[in-house]
Amino acid sequence: MTTTLNINGKDRQVDADPSTPILWALRDTLGMTGTKFGCGQALCGACTVHLNGQAIRSCVTPISAAAGQKITTIEAVTDGSDKVGKAVRDAWVKHDVAQCGYCQSGQIMSATAFLKTVAPGKLPTEAEIDSAMAGNICRCGTYARIRAAVSDAAKSLA
Repeated sequence: MTTTLNINGKDRQVDADPSTPILWALRDTLGMTGTKFGCGQALCGACTVHLNGQAIRSCVTPISAAAGQKITTIEAVTDGSDKVGKAVRDAWVKHDVAQCGYCQSGQIMSATAFLKTVAPGKLPTEAEIDSAMAGNICRCGTYARIRAAVSDAAKSLA
């Protein structure tokens, strides 16, 4: 069965069972490998994408739930055209967040979705950042650098 998905502003045809997770449609069918597989149970955050601007776990969200919706992936958030995504990416580099890097696309997607909800001119607290990033696991333990990068990105956007 063919499903039309709007991915990064472009309609893409995906020939797959409607129950196929968005993650596998992105990676296997469309060759977009920036979104990572981590746990397959929505527990680690490695597969985070945006669905209509909300951070979701693509490993458990079927393509049928995304038909007619807007999916945004790490490729679009970090290409420089998204102001918030660019601020997050630049802060990630500045704070040397990534070690192994595997979780980073999910971390950046969660951070970007969060910062888009912060009122203009408001700086989030450490507790708000920690709450927004909860559920994104970093096996290397770079949580302090992640928090600093999110805070720095928020400052650059204020």
